[in-house]
Amino acid sequence: MAAEKATALVLRAIDFSETSVIVTLFTREFGKISGLAKGGRRLKGPFESALDLLALCRIVFLRKSSDALDLLTEAKLERRFRVSEAGLAGLNAAFYVAELLRELTHDNDPHAELFDAADRTLVVLGQSRDAGAHVTAQHVFRFELTALRLLGHMPSLDACAECGATVEAKGRVPFGHTAGGVLCAACRPGKRNVVSLSAVALGALGKMSEEDGAASGVADGVAMDIERSTRGELRGLLNHYIAHLVGHELRTQKSLSDR
Repeated sequence: MAAEKATALVLRAIDFSETSVIVTLFTREFGKISGLAKGGRRLKGPFESALDLLALCRIVFLRKSSDALDLLTEAKLERRFRVSEAGLAGLNAAFYVAELLRELTHDNDPHAELFDAADRTLVVLGQSRDAGAHVTAQHVFRFELTALRLLGHMPSLDACAECGATVEAKGRVPFGHTAGGVLCAACRPGKRNVVSLSAVALGALGKMSEEDGAASGVADGVAMDIERSTRGELRGLLNHYIAHLVGHELRTQKSLSDR
């Protein structure tokens, strides 16, 4: 069995025994994998304390067939998440990014662009203690939009998700979570799981979505002047939309702060 090498972000680590740990990793080369690191809890050894939550590391592992855990044999730390520089809001946002990757991605399905976006976002969130809640919130929004776009779940924001007719951002616009985006007046009746979104919030979402598609990357967008009430509206919309996609509310959504 040949050993594989990859660059990985640590999404979750669960103690398996006094010395071993089961980790969920999002790798650039192979996508999401789960593996057993025998001796991974020891301070010294082939893992050198590299498997901390949110850390970036280089790993060597043996791929297993069927549903068996892969076997990690080495890990070298490239970068730890800077908890002291992130502050509570940045740390909670980083936990959310990790959970979003765990829930939205499939095992062994590589997305190098998404890995790079997640890596950039975690770097920025690890330096966000003094950035302000609105800046931290926008980094999260942009990453969410990047993940939705790259994974094929991006909601329709300017055309009816049912018939394709242009939907003008005026007043309050119906948004169907099940339909997958905004709805025109003709398609709205009878639809379930629909919320009303303000034109201001829809415009902000569209603007950040346009920036997300730019080559500059998710963490490089300029902070927009979005009022707190609008940020709250966007947070509620994306929370419900993502919960609809994965089938349940994400645990870390409740900890996202906008204060």
